[in-house]
Amino acid sequence: MIKQTIHCLYVFVFGIVMFTACKPKQQQAAPIPPVPVVVDNVKEGNATYFDEYPGVISSLNEVEVRAQVTGYITGIFFQDGQKVKKGQKLYTIDQQQYQAGYDQAVANLNSAKAALDKAQKDADRYNQLLKQDAIAKQKVDYAEADLQAAKMQVAAAQANVASLSANLRYSVITSPMDGTIGFSQVKKGALVSPGSTILNVISTSNPIAVDFNIDEKQVPFFVGLIDKNLSDSTFTIASANGMRYKYPGKISVMDRAVNPQTATLKVRLEFENPLDVLKVGMSCIVRVKNGSEGQRIVIPYKSVVEQMGEYFVYVVGDSSKVEQRKVSLGKNVGDKVIVNKGLDLNDKIVVEGVQKLRPGSVVKPANIGDSTAAKSQAH
Repeated sequence: MIKQTIHCLYVFVFGIVMFTACKPKQQQAAPIPPVPVVVDNVKEGNATYFDEYPGVISSLNEVEVRAQVTGYITGIFFQDGQKVKKGQKLYTIDQQQYQAGYDQAVANLNSAKAALDKAQKDADRYNQLLKQDAIAKQKVDYAEADLQAAKMQVAAAQANVASLSANLRYSVITSPMDGTIGFSQVKKGALVSPGSTILNVISTSNPIAVDFNIDEKQVPFFVGLIDKNLSDSTFTIASANGMRYKYPGKISVMDRAVNPQTATLKVRLEFENPLDVLKVGMSCIVRVKNGSEGQRIVIPYKSVVEQMGEYFVYVVGDSSKVEQRKVSLGKNVGDKVIVNKGLDLNDKIVVEGVQKLRPGSVVKPANIGDSTAAKSQAH
């Protein structure tokens, strides 16, 4: 029994040895072929770009129309939203009480003038009699006092007429300037009082203003733009949906002081608005051309790889191996981007095929613009 078991074990081991000896040798892994990519040398280019700011359209001139006397609105003489001229009648306030008061004041003035005329004649006559020693001096003094009192009564009556005349004028409200009037805030029959009720708002629309805020660090740059008196496309605006406004703007005014809470300064631009398409209160995007002096390193944006908020490019080194290098980016310039830090002139970077790479990959580089390389990348 023991011999039989040993024999079986021998046969099993021998079979394993023979199977192993007969098994073909595993083929060694083939080397990874170089990755075809398109490369380009790092070089300088035009670094002109546009900074963008949120802006709000406002009026260069705007006036609130308010009542200066108390009364009921008896007439409205314009259409909401129409153009108005300076001095044009807009509203009337019940004039009866002011007309009656004015008429009474004029009557009182005339009465005071008549009394003054009588007092003047009495004084003149008494003075003549005094020269002839035909009247007591006291009588003359009384006449002179009556004359002075009559003069003061005339002055008071004239002041009252002027006051009531102003109230009568204020009962007719006219436009203080040329502009566009808004929706009326009151209707006929409404009771209004001085200062407390805004009847309407009039604003100019051509030219029109755009207000936006800049960081205090940018103040010298914008002051320089004022000195240059630019009239080209340095300042443009676009609507919220990206539609560009065709007329360029210019700086109208800069605020007198920086807001200490936000460290920003308010800037106002001025734009022509002949078609009245820009309306007060609209939001827009202010685009400011920020051309830097000289050239800057600019690379295709598609050559940049983003990883967890950081940016990298693949630089081709010795033996056609790529190195992943961290870069600091600036503004986008079309389909390119400014590199502030991380690359040197004439570094060779991968501009097409970066998706297939990893650090240390061996590449088969072709220069940008090579039609054969472009075709191979397409396939």
